[in-house]
Amino acid sequence: MSTRVDIPKGKKLNKYGELENLELTAEDWITRWERKHIGFHKDEIHRLLQKYLPNILNGRKQISIFLPLCGKSLDIKWLHDQGHNVVGVEISKTAIEEFFTEQNLSYTQDLVPEIPGAEVFKSSDHRISLYNCNIFNFSSLIAGKFDGIWDSKSLVAINPPDRQRYAEHMTTLMAEGCCYLLDSCTFNQDQIVGPPFSVPQHAIEDLFGPSCNIRLMESLDALTEQQISWGLDSFIEEIYLIK
Repeated sequence: MSTRVDIPKGKKLNKYGELENLELTAEDWITRWERKHIGFHKDEIHRLLQKYLPNILNGRKQISIFLPLCGKSLDIKWLHDQGHNVVGVEISKTAIEEFFTEQNLSYTQDLVPEIPGAEVFKSSDHRISLYNCNIFNFSSLIAGKFDGIWDSKSLVAINPPDRQRYAEHMTTLMAEGCCYLLDSCTFNQDQIVGPPFSVPQHAIEDLFGPSCNIRLMESLDALTEQQISWGLDSFIEEIYLIK
């Protein structure tokens, strides 16, 4: 027997079969991980990170690299294996636990005194630290400032009204000489319900331009069957280097 869902007038279903909600809460993201609605997770190391890691390093070795909204990204382990210290922030405890389990890494789990309710999961060699908390509750007082940042579509997942706050927050985590590699995307937002959200170049310049130098490293057609299934006819991926 089929079950019909009454959709309120003016609402529609997003690509996960959920009622449209353009501003997801922390609880919404936690639920997505618990229900395995994680089409945004990729079971591969990001090829553009591999290509542009030298731009993050800028001639340096064994640096500290920050990954906002990191999920259980394979990029974490790959950067660790390159000799770097990796710190991530992720609201879903499930994602963090799955990362360590799937990567077969032993870890410790401790409270973070500076953030009520937060925990930090650290690899046995202490070179991977994943904080289970809201990104806006994390600060340089917790783990210092970073030599590099890899933002793999974190910005495009942030609720649009919070973008300015997010950009300002990220700059507070940048150490002197920090190289911030930002993976963004541009598409017709009218064709799908976000996230992800389209963040074109002029928006990047508005967000980071007042305090940083911005360089567009690459712009490429990244339309795949996945985006086509969402209803998109164009999807441009853009990589920026922010200093």
